Amino acid sequence: MNIINFYALLNGLWLTIVMAFFAATGAIIFGSILAVLRNYANNGFLKILGILSSAYIEIFRNTPLLLWMYASCFVLPILLGIPANYAVLGTIGLFLYTSSVMAEIIRGGLNAIPKGQFEAAHAQGFSFSFTLWYIVFPQCYKKVTPTILSQCVTTIKDTSFLAALNVSELTNVSKDILSSLKDFNQIVSVFITVAGLYFIVCFSLSILVRYLSRHNHY
Repeated sequence: MNIINFYALLNGLWLTIVMAFFAATGAIIFGSILAVLRNYANNGFLKILGILSSAYIEIFRNTPLLLWMYASCFVLPILLGIPANYAVLGTIGLFLYTSSVMAEIIRGGLNAIPKGQFEAAHAQGFSFSFTLWYIVFPQCYKKVTPTILSQCVTTIKDTSFLAALNVSELTNVSKDILSSLKDFNQIVSVFITVAGLYFIVCFSLSILVRYLSRHNHY
């Protein structure tokens, strides 16, 4: 493989990492909100928000990711009157989908916290939000961090769906390079390089997941 193609693949990898980072980070934040609403919004107006969060999670988790990427790229520009930047819009679709998965991961962590901690904190005069932020969330995230990181690995690989929208992430760049090659050895070298780049990034996160799983006590 020549240096120009390798440089193009590195640029594609960089875009892949950037899109996955923003999608996963946003999904953790929004997923936390969804998890709290689904678990604890049981009274008055908040109950409606709890029902909506439950509906959001179930709809997105049980429909294809690529569908939401298409929806983001073709519906949002019309609704919002914004430019059709498929890299940004596709990342939004990835974020929306991943949020539903993160919400269930975080909700599992919340359910593992004994309810007695809420009662004890309330007896000490702590508000619900204070209890959640300073007592419950730290324990919750400690429990689910390995699972969240595993989902981040999946999110990195899920960016490859954006090749269907001609976004210049790693998979799509490799497709463009392969379409111009005729030599078998060069084609194989591209496949090996792309697989190697994905492997380096994802395996590095996987090692971190294993480390946290072994050295944290849940």
